[in-house]
Amino acid sequence: MAATASAKAMPDERVLVITRVFDAPRTLVWKAWTEREHLVRWSGPHGFTVTHCEGDIRPGGTWRSCLRSPEGVDHWNSGVYREIVPPERLVFTFAWEEDGKRGHETLVTVAFAEEDGRTRMTFRQAVFETVSSRDGHADGWSQAFERLAAYAPTIGAEGR
Repeated sequence: MAATASAKAMPDERVLVITRVFDAPRTLVWKAWTEREHLVRWSGPHGFTVTHCEGDIRPGGTWRSCLRSPEGVDHWNSGVYREIVPPERLVFTFAWEEDGKRGHETLVTVAFAEEDGRTRMTFRQAVFETVSSRDGHADGWSQAFERLAAYAPTIGAEGR
């Protein structure tokens, strides 16, 4: 019985929330999340590259991307934009694709708050099928946000 109970985690245990403050204005962090030229520079964990990135950033618009691992394995994901409030809030669905089929879908909400020229980003993704899936995403997103922290202050420099 204990194994069954732990495998069926409560929904609040299957929610990922990450808060991070970036040394860049909210408008630049928003651009990093919504413009292809910037997304490809930071999306994915360390060592991953974006080989495909497309999206129609409007409510009801779709997006799709591919992350290539350091070993050369492609990981496709896609979703639908649900809400866009520049530069405050971005809401979209997220699902991994495998063999042409979409897996379990989660809802991602990203809130951006201006704080003295910096940006407090609150990222929420829910509801995962398992706690281990949530934890795997926590690691991947945390690494991506490390990359974003290094990249966001450079947006706007050198004519970008």
